[in-house]
Amino acid sequence: MVQIIAGNKGKGKTKHLLDMANSTIKKAEGSIVYLDKSSKHMYELNNRIRLINVNEFPIGNSQGFVGFISGIISQDHDIEFMFLDSFLKLACLEGEDISETISVLEKLSAKYSVNFVLSISMDSHEMPEAIQKDVIISL
Repeated sequence: MVQIIAGNKGKGKTKHLLDMANSTIKKAEGSIVYLDKSSKHMYELNNRIRLINVNEFPIGNSQGFVGFISGIISQDHDIEFMFLDSFLKLACLEGEDISETISVLEKLSAKYSVNFVLSISMDSHEMPEAIQKDVIISL
C-alpha cells in the first residue's frame, strides 16, 4: 500500500509523518525505515526506527532511487513500513511526473508486503488523478 501526505511546503507534512512513524512502531511486528534528506529528525524518531539519510548516497534520478529502495528491501525481509519524507527530492522527481515511480512502489508494496507512506510537497488536486486515491492527509 502507498499512502500520501500531501500539501505545499511548510504545511506540517513532516510532523504528521514523524507522528505516524512513532505511533506505528508501537504496533508493528516488522522493521520500520524512515528515509529523509538529512539526519535532522533523528532525535524525534523512536530509536527502533531506522533513519536513512538518502543524501549520503549517489542517487541521480528516479530509477536510481527505486533501485535504492529495492536494495533496502532486499537486505531486510522484515520491513513492514517505509516512511519517505520529502519524496519529490529523495526520488529526484521535482517538477516531474510522479505516476510511474508511485506505480513501481505499489508493485514493490504488493510483492514484498511493505507499506509506503510518502510526504509530497504538492496539493492533492495537483497530483495525477490515478494517485489521488492514495492521499490520506491533505494539508
